[in-house]
Amino acid sequence: MIKAVIFDLDNTLVDFMRMKRQAVDAAITAMIDAGLGLTVAEAQERIDAIYKERGIEFQNVFDQLLYDVFQKVDYKILTAGIIAYRRAREAALVPYPHVYMTLVALLKRGMTLAVVSDAPRREAWLRLCYLDFHHLFDVVVTFEDTGERKPSPAPFLRALTLLKVTPAEALMVGDWAERDMVGAAQVGITTVFARYGDTFGTVESHARYELNDVSELLEVIDRENALRAREGERR
Repeated sequence: MIKAVIFDLDNTLVDFMRMKRQAVDAAITAMIDAGLGLTVAEAQERIDAIYKERGIEFQNVFDQLLYDVFQKVDYKILTAGIIAYRRAREAALVPYPHVYMTLVALLKRGMTLAVVSDAPRREAWLRLCYLDFHHLFDVVVTFEDTGERKPSPAPFLRALTLLKVTPAEALMVGDWAERDMVGAAQVGITTVFARYGDTFGTVESHARYELNDVSELLEVIDRENALRAREGERR
């Protein structure tokens, strides 16, 4: 029977890419108003290139942008961008519809909950705390906890160990087929693809189940447990 559910964080619990776009757009406008000297399109292109090279979680993206433009950091422009980014991020950082309701329903069923994320530890916890989700999860595994990113088995195995469940007793819910689904499947965890959060246009997720809304997870658990009960009776 299913005893635990492991979730990816970004684009599974929260619409991270929407938040990122809105926050960066606000920062660009503020930096231009403060004297950046680029068009919106030029600034966006440069920021996208920095994220592509350094990763979407790169924390000094605006410093790098200013250094690329001026060969120094102009703190008037930098601070304008940071403040606008933070204000927009806080306004846009919201969970997907029905996430909170679903998490509470899982807890009422006696499930233990975990997050396995490739995000840096500090950023993952900041997002969870801002959403007031930090009390709902028994386990949070981030990149620093294993030094390996999904689909490496290491983050999944660590989560299972901390949850004190076997792979057969857990589900993995995530939006990235090549990382979340492949990584979980290779250690024997039943996979659930969060199609509602897919930003890659995934055609075939290779997951056992797919969700168009996170609330469908409750039905998935019921279906999986019923299937296992029938298989047990046949034995």
